[in-house]
Formats: sequence, C-alpha cells, structure tokens
Amino acid sequence: MHWIAPSEKDTANDTLEKRLWGAADQLRANSGLKSQEYSAPVLGLIFLRFADARFSVRRAALEKSAVSSRRGSRLDDPDAYNAEGVLFLTPNARFEKLLALPEGADVGKAVNEAMRDIEKHNAQLAGVLPKTYNLFNSTLLKELLKRVSEIPVSLDYDAFGRVYEYFLGEFARTEGQKGGEFYTPSSIVRFLVEVLEPYHGRILDPACGSGGMFVQSARFVAEHKKNPSAELAICGQEKVAETVRLCRMNLAVHGLEGDIREAISYYEDLHQSVGRFDFVLANPPFNVDAVDKERLKDSVGPARRFPFGLPRTDNANYLWIQLFYSALNEKGRAGFVMANSASDARASEQELRRQLIQSRAVDVMVAVGPNMFYTVTLPCTLWFLDKSKARGLHAASTSASSKVSKNSNASLDSTVKRDESRAPDRADSVLFIDARHIYRQIDRAHRDWTETQISFLANIVRLYRGEELDFTLGGDEARAKLEEIFGGAHAPSRAVDRAPAGNSERSARARNAAPEAGTLPIQYRDVPGLCRAATLKEIEAQGWSLNPGRYVGVAAGEAVSDEDFKEQLETLNEELETLNAQARDLEQTIAGNVAEILET
Repeated sequence: MHWIAPSEKDTANDTLEKRLWGAADQLRANSGLKSQEYSAPVLGLIFLRFADARFSVRRAALEKSAVSSRRGSRLDDPDAYNAEGVLFLTPNARFEKLLALPEGADVGKAVNEAMRDIEKHNAQLAGVLPKTYNLFNSTLLKELLKRVSEIPVSLDYDAFGRVYEYFLGEFARTEGQKGGEFYTPSSIVRFLVEVLEPYHGRILDPACGSGGMFVQSARFVAEHKKNPSAELAICGQEKVAETVRLCRMNLAVHGLEGDIREAISYYEDLHQSVGRFDFVLANPPFNVDAVDKERLKDSVGPARRFPFGLPRTDNANYLWIQLFYSALNEKGRAGFVMANSASDARASEQELRRQLIQSRAVDVMVAVGPNMFYTVTLPCTLWFLDKSKARGLHAASTSASSKVSKNSNASLDSTVKRDESRAPDRADSVLFIDARHIYRQIDRAHRDWTETQISFLANIVRLYRGEELDFTLGGDEARAKLEEIFGGAHAPSRAVDRAPAGNSERSARARNAAPEAGTLPIQYRDVPGLCRAATLKEIEAQGWSLNPGRYVGVAAGEAVSDEDFKEQLETLNEELETLNAQARDLEQTIAGNVAEILET
C-alpha cells in the first residue's frame, strides 16, 4: 500500500519551538562551540525555565494560604514544594534573578551555581544538571537566557515538554551518529506506544537514551484521562552517563520521575528485570559486535535473561531481543526497533528465532521504510511481543485502583485488572504489516508518520487483536481511512473473525470507537500489500522468517518497487545459497558412500 502524506508547510516557522531553535542555533554558529558542548547547557536552561514556572505557581499558592494559616509561612520550606512534585528553587536559582544579572557579571558562574543549588535541594536531580556554562561567554549566555525567557510561564507540562523534545530532536539531527544514540524520532515512538497501550504498570527501557519511550507512554496515559505519575513505574538503563542525565532531566521537564541507572544492559541487570515488567519499549543499537559472551553464561537458560541461548555469531541483536522477552511478566507486552537483518538471520540466530516464535510471544511485525531516522537511512522492522497470547489471554489492562509502587520488586500483575473473556485466539498466528510505503516526506533526507498514519496502523493491530478501536490520535481522518480499507463494502480476503474484547477501560476512553449509524462495519482482513495474519505453519515453511515482505505481497495492479524487488532478489539468493550448500553436502555424502562401496 502506498500512502504518502503531503508535507506540512505548517505555519511551521512561526511555532515557538522553531523560533527558539532558530535563534539558539544561530547563537551556536557564532560561539565557536561544538554541538555536543552546546546541547546539554541549552536543554538545561529550558529545564530551568520550566522549573521556575512551576515554582512560581506553587509559591503564589503558598503565599495565599499563609494569610489564613496559623502555622506560619512555608514559603521557603522545600518540603512544601516537593510534596506537590515541584522543585524548590533558592533565590539564586530563579530565572528572573539570572536574567537580571548586571553587565560585567560572570553569568556562566552564576548559572552553574544555580544548577548546583537545584541539585542540593532536590535529591532526585543530584548529579543530573549541566554545569559547564563557564564555556560560554557572558554575552552569549545572556542572549540565550533572553531567548529561553520567551517560553511563556503559562505553558503546561506537555507544551514545555514539546519544546524540550523538539530541541532534543534537532540536536540529534545536527550531532549525526552520536545524536542517534540518544534519540528515536517521535513518530516511531508514538506508534510503538499506541500498539502497546501502556495504561498502567511497570515499564522498562534497557537502552533508554534520552527517555522518549517513557515520555510518550506518559502522554498516552494523560490523553486517556489518567495521571501518568500514578499509573506508570518507570525503569531504565543507559550506558552513557551524559545520556542518563539527559533522560532524567527530560522526565523532570514532563513532571515524571523514574529509576534511571547507568549500566551496560548485556552484563548488568540493575532492575532484576526477569519476569517483572508489564511493558518493555526500546530502540537498541543494531548489530553490535564484540560482546563478551563469557560474562553472559550464568544468565542463560529458562527463567533467565537469555532463555533461548546465546548466538554463535558476533552480533548482539538476539541478545537484545531475549532481554526484552525475558523482562516481561506472563501478560507483558514489548515493542522495539530492530535491524531488518534480524528478521531473516540464519544459523544460530535462526534457531533462537524459531524458539521465540514457538513460544507464541511474537504478536506483530511491522516493516518500516528508509529515512525514518536521523542517522540511519536503512529501513528497519518494529517487533511486538505479547506473552499473554500464548494462553489466549487479553493483555490490555484497565486502570488499577491502587497506585503503582515505584520501589516494589514484585510484578504489578496482581493489581492490574484484565478482561480475558472475549479475546480472540492469536496464539498460532503473527500479524505482518508492510508500512514501508506509508510516510510523510519532511525534507529530501527525512521521513516520518503523521498522526493519522500512526492511528491507522495502530488500529489495524487493534482490529486483528479484537480490541476496541481508538481514534484519540488521528480522529475522523484515521477512521475514514480504516473504513476505506477494511469497511464492509470490501469482500473479505481471508477475513478473520475478531469480535472486540469487552474491556470497560477501552470502551470508556476510545473516542469515536463504535461505528455511527449508517457507516460500514469494520473487520480485520488480509490486504495484499498492507497486512496479513500468517500461521506458525506458514512461518515455519518460510524458514522461520519474520520479514513482513515474505507474507504481505503486493496489491493487485501495484507495481513492484525497486526496493521490493531488491529485497525479493536477496531473499531468493539466500534460498539459492542454502540449497547450493545442501547440494554440496549431499554431493560429498554420495561421493563418500560410492567410495566405500567400491573399496569393498
């Protein structure tokens, strides 16, 4: 299916984020600083503006209550702020104080001291905030403070967060490969979250970068009228100390807290993750080599981190995949980005993939086209696991009445209410979606998905799972597209009966979920060129391949693109090489047998 959304010439240049970025980038160009020297301090100033805005609101409320209180003023009591999730700021750490510094003042020193003060009075930020403002000359720093002061203090969490995320994305783009290590484009993350639906529970990202997976999960919860801080327990690991700080600052800007730790996830499991998490989201580094497998041997086997074994090849893709799988509890879901090569890898990786497929946890595979990432032009695949489908259970949760315990070592499964009575049996099938030709062209080198496209793709998965449709994202435009492709006017091509599961949470929050009177009923069906539900027998016949292109095919009347042709040719070549190798083995066996007969 080809669906190229028009580029938005959206008043784009007039948005607050773009104006701020343009000014900040112009200042950087004249500063002599490298992008990586500039990025964290600028993000720190955005963070300070956010913290100051919330502090001012809380301080005003305390001033008002102090008038009628007999207990005295709590204006300068850090606990009075922290109790409401607000950071306490000393006078020296307040934005207006820094903005009003006189000419000739050492602005870099003053901002560094402000950051130290914030860390001192807010333990959760200890060691997190940037303190390299001495690299900036005072004139540049004063100009930056003025630019950041343009962010209105009236903005809510989400708007401040979007400014922060926009700067993260732009720094990732300008920093090239290094930027790709900490940032996953928001449209990819948003789709992962829409498919997983993390309403409530423990969520893990063992390669968390700057925390985009957590932020989008929280946004999903908020859009469905719940409090993310009460519903989600956030845990992450990241190997780069500077990126850990970026992540914790990102969470704070969005009013979130999480247990984010510095670690190399292959070797260290600081969250004791096996079987503990309701959701795993990740974009791990692809095709990493030189992992010391000797250090992993004690983590191999059932109910351990690598339950299916270690790959013999020098490639960590199937180490990551097993880390994600093993962290899930019995009803847990995972969504992650992975190199295309992992879907078809041979030898020991094929054996590991066979075991994973036969565990019946693989739920959905989505092929993504090229240029969706800032630093990698190659296409990739999105994997979705769902451990509940092996037993025919419905993994989506309703909101639990009890608050998530962020420090509990036990799985939250017991607090999450499930509706398992009407879930379709997906145990012996996997949904394949080919989204390579669905995108919006941002510029010559970059693509993304629109909200409508994300909603359309996510609702295909909901149709397949028998879940209520959700058009909170994408609205009427997404529903119209879904009705166009899956509406009752189309003769079903291998239609699958998947009655919606009766989940009260989903019914309550799915805006426009039910078809209106007179509209066509929507039912999942295989659509050539877009999606197909393949059985495990069909997947076995394809050598346990999880490459969507092998199953989805091409729509009638649609030409095979050069990209598709190349992929098909590569697949055929791999099969030919395998057959040639088997023929050589057979030839040697026959020659040996004939030689033995002649010798007797």
